[in-house]
Amino acid sequence: MEKQDYYYTIANKSRVEIKIKGSRFIASACSTASKEEAMAFLEQMRTEFYNATHNCYAYRIGNLGSEYRFSDDGEPNGTAGKPILFILSKFDVSDTTVVVTRYFGGTKLGVGPLARAYSQAAEEALAICLKKQIWITKQYIIFCTYEDVSNVKKVIEQFSISYEEEYSDTVRYTAEIPVSQIEEFSQKITNITNARAGVLPGAF
Repeated sequence: MEKQDYYYTIANKSRVEIKIKGSRFIASACSTASKEEAMAFLEQMRTEFYNATHNCYAYRIGNLGSEYRFSDDGEPNGTAGKPILFILSKFDVSDTTVVVTRYFGGTKLGVGPLARAYSQAAEEALAICLKKQIWITKQYIIFCTYEDVSNVKKVIEQFSISYEEEYSDTVRYTAEIPVSQIEEFSQKITNITNARAGVLPGAF
């Protein structure tokens, strides 16, 4: 499979805490498949750590991480949200949100050390997460006769990430095909059945 057919998210939640010059930095990571899920997770963290000095965060959504957002939540500009987002990119994960909560310890860290603290907390949280592949597929429906079932099923098993089958007067398969494989898949089904089988886009 090609890289365009999948991307990674995290398979489990995690939390770590580090202390730097009296300040506590608590990083919480969670898989979030949409902006709404990301915002809901942020609100959970704000509720849990209601008395914290800052709840800074970043998230990436989608196969290229092209939908993203970050916030310094009152910290000096560029010292929290962007460093957290950079760590998400470094770990090559999307559909993921990291919230780093800070309890101020009385000693100002300065811009550089502060950015490194947020980066370190986010990195340690992601480092203990398992990564999970998210497949980018399109659904196709394949109709064939019983005469062609054996050959068609072999092609579907070769190309699909998952499929379902239904038997009646004809046989119907509903298959999830990786985006880079669609043209080759359709051509093989056509060739192997001498165009007797039909391949149609399914629900999206």
